[in-house]
Amino acid sequence: MSVLRLAYYELSPDLLQGFRQVKQGLEGSPLGLPIIELVYLRVSQINGCSFCLNMHTKALRERGESERRLAELAGWRVSSQFTSREKAALAWTESLTYVVNTHADDNDYLPVKEHFSDKEISDLTFAIALMNGMNRLAIGMRQ
Repeated sequence: MSVLRLAYYELSPDLLQGFRQVKQGLEGSPLGLPIIELVYLRVSQINGCSFCLNMHTKALRERGESERRLAELAGWRVSSQFTSREKAALAWTESLTYVVNTHADDNDYLPVKEHFSDKEISDLTFAIALMNGMNRLAIGMRQ
């Protein structure tokens, strides 16, 4: 077990509040919380944030997500458990999380355009950015 490096939530509460405002704004998104939570969980799987993995797995279970879908999320590309809409969102999630390698390629963006409105794409991109930022805080400070 690691020790908290810095209590960033106490040291920078105003900055953390900005992240919380984005999260609250996403709660009213037309995307819907189930897909947002799937995105949060997938980002946290990629980044290896145990705090966030626990939190978002719990949130999905509370919303009635099946154990099978939770178990297969890391292998969503070959799973029959996810819709084409969810797969488009997850591909965009991975593309932005691995942006240093993917450069947000059109092959990942164009399927998103087929399944989501412009507003939903914007919200989805904010959700991905938010969770990547939160993961970096939690991992960096050893939360």
